[in-house]
Amino acid sequence: MDPMTLSVDELVAWLGRWSAGRGPLYLLLAARVRQLIDEGLLPPGATLPPDRRLASALSVGRTTVVAAYDTLRQEGRLVRRQGSGTRVAPAALAPPGPRVTETSNPMFLHLLEASDDVILLSCAAPPSPPRGLAEAYAGLVLPTDDLGYHPAGLPALRAAIARRYEERGVPTDPAQLLVTTGAQQGIALLTRLLVAPGDAVLVEAPSYPGALDLFREAAAVPHPVAVGPDGLDVPAAIAVMERHRPSLAYVIPHLHNPTGTVLPPLLGRRLVAAAEACGVPLVDDEVLSELRFDGSGPPPLSSYGREVIGVGSLSKTVWGGLRIGWVRGPAPLIARLARLKALHDLGSDVPSQLVAARLLGSFGPLLQARVAELRSGHDLLRTELARLLPSWDCPPAAGGQTLWVRLPYGDGVSFAQIALRHGVAVLPGSTMDALGGSTRRLRLHFLLEPALLSEAVRRLAAAWAEYAPGAAAGHAALNALAV
Repeated sequence: MDPMTLSVDELVAWLGRWSAGRGPLYLLLAARVRQLIDEGLLPPGATLPPDRRLASALSVGRTTVVAAYDTLRQEGRLVRRQGSGTRVAPAALAPPGPRVTETSNPMFLHLLEASDDVILLSCAAPPSPPRGLAEAYAGLVLPTDDLGYHPAGLPALRAAIARRYEERGVPTDPAQLLVTTGAQQGIALLTRLLVAPGDAVLVEAPSYPGALDLFREAAAVPHPVAVGPDGLDVPAAIAVMERHRPSLAYVIPHLHNPTGTVLPPLLGRRLVAAAEACGVPLVDDEVLSELRFDGSGPPPLSSYGREVIGVGSLSKTVWGGLRIGWVRGPAPLIARLARLKALHDLGSDVPSQLVAARLLGSFGPLLQARVAELRSGHDLLRTELARLLPSWDCPPAAGGQTLWVRLPYGDGVSFAQIALRHGVAVLPGSTMDALGGSTRRLRLHFLLEPALLSEAVRRLAAAWAEYAPGAAAGHAALNALAV
């Protein structure tokens, strides 16, 4: 395995909830770095960030990092030499084969951590299944003359999803639909099919980090386009498509993740027309699109053009544990995706597909109940933030599950480290922005029970009280330099 140089941001992401345990910070930090070395995520010869830079990113004193590094040096896991930095110690035998790409996305890594007292505001998903879901499983009648392998999806579910599109004004044939194990698999299959290493991919900035991970794994070249108050900068996106002819354009036009913006219909039409004129596959992430608080909203981009590829799921409207998603697109593309999915898993879980088909048969009341819960959580989170953190900018959202919060100064990554030590995990905006912006932003979800959501804000306020004096001083120094 070739040595590598690890950036500060990469190591901070890998460290995850390193400071959430008990004991001195330097021992907690050493324990997590030790784990990364032993698991092979930090390979022999990897260069770690300098003491001062890592300490700044983690919002700890330099002595904490020095003590952690020295602990691991004494164990023989690190080598520290003046002038050559800190490296992972050589190993007699390195793991065979090529190094695979594994996620360093804090949103996913938090899900892999052991249960602790940290309140997760980093992964936005319903905290529990809705009433009636267990009963829906209990009442299942499984087919008696079915092998159970349906790479394209159970016909009954494909028909139910098609009817749902028709209800939203987009006539759809079941042959235009592929059932996937969540929307993440849908995006992954599209990336595997359409994107080769070195290909251009149009993405929004910021955007859903799970998709950015997939494009990174495919060794694609991202071409980020900024998202403003009205959503994607469509003229800039058209310019990217005309100049670079990307292999895929990935957008979230309705209740954008994370900003919550809604792309106006006229701009949506322009985007679809430009993508078709340039021959660029346009992927519309529809996962959040039906969670608008007032029940309105533009139709899917699929209503503006036959070549648009829609990706949806039940993870946000029902429950993340119901791993049912789909891809809607031209029938020839869906047939190719089905062959690719067959190679990976032979088809998604049949009992879950049967339950999903039943839920979609009477989806209106379930969706209304979910939206009502979200609106209540949204209002509570904004109220608590205004009460305890009045200096934070927290504009209301039109729907969805999150607020896109702006800190008055400092940066989201370093504040997130302080927040972890106060028992709450947040998602820094810079982890979602391929342009390298959104550094003062945080994405906070409002899906917790009211008492727990209030407690999360109380912990954030305590973290901000610790963080703000140092951040304010640094902000003032930068302003003085700019004068």
